[in-house]
Amino acid sequence: MDFQPTEEQRDLRAGVRDLLAGRYGREALRASVDGGGTLDRALWRELGAAGFFALRLPEAEGGVGLGLPEAVLVFEEAGRALLPGPLVATHLAAGVVPGAAEGTAVVTAFDLEGPLVTHLGEADAVLGGGGGAVPAGEPVRSVDPLTPLWRAGGHAGDLGTYREEGALLTAALQAGSALRTVELAVRYAGEREQFGQPIGAFQAVKHLCARMLVRAELARTAVYAAAVTGDGAEIAAAKLLADEAAVRGARDCLQVYGGMGFTWEADVHLHLKRAWVRAEQWRTAAGARELLAERLLEEAAP
Repeated sequence: MDFQPTEEQRDLRAGVRDLLAGRYGREALRASVDGGGTLDRALWRELGAAGFFALRLPEAEGGVGLGLPEAVLVFEEAGRALLPGPLVATHLAAGVVPGAAEGTAVVTAFDLEGPLVTHLGEADAVLGGGGGAVPAGEPVRSVDPLTPLWRAGGHAGDLGTYREEGALLTAALQAGSALRTVELAVRYAGEREQFGQPIGAFQAVKHLCARMLVRAELARTAVYAAAVTGDGAEIAAAKLLADEAAVRGARDCLQVYGGMGFTWEADVHLHLKRAWVRAEQWRTAAGARELLAERLLEEAAP
């Protein structure tokens, strides 16, 4: 059995990477940060036109007709590019909320613990929240400049069947971010010199980069496997591994960068802050561990 991506899947991943590099490269990323994190509606519509949100809708309903394995490849690339916005919720709402598939509607979700909701002030609908209606709310300070948080009024909605797929797609975003921080660390280690040689020649830096790569590849493998099986416990494990890879990878990348990594001009801090937020979305570490423990107890029962 061949577990490698097919040629069509590799072409899909390459196409998405090219699209995002052309439409949301570093200059656009920094412009978003400087602009206060306001969602780019034109970009959202372009994503919809490219099939980002309708990827898994049947062709008969105007979608692309692909599956979860292809979706995680696409979301991995979005995580690598730090593409902002409620991507997961809008993708899950395709075919349910009018305009979500086409990118003409922005859909968020009650995917955080408590009453916090991302991008509530820019959303047209809320997944799992009272028929999609957008509740009133007040903005609260967010650690990530590209993920505005709002405290919603009323009661949080029920994500129900969306939770597992939401957790998997968020894990794919985390895996993409983790892989990108590996690239950033390795490139900087090859360029930055101390004592007459690149810092990448020092054993301590080599070990940091090697550990980053191992965590990122392990997370990516777990995400791909969970996308094939769709098993809840495997999705929980993938989310755990991807959250760890993204958060610890960004921290290690900061160590490789040294003082430069803590400046606003470097992009490393954006990966770390986004990873912190995503780790609390759809399924937290505590929730994932609880689900895995329940599965282990079930399997151990006589």
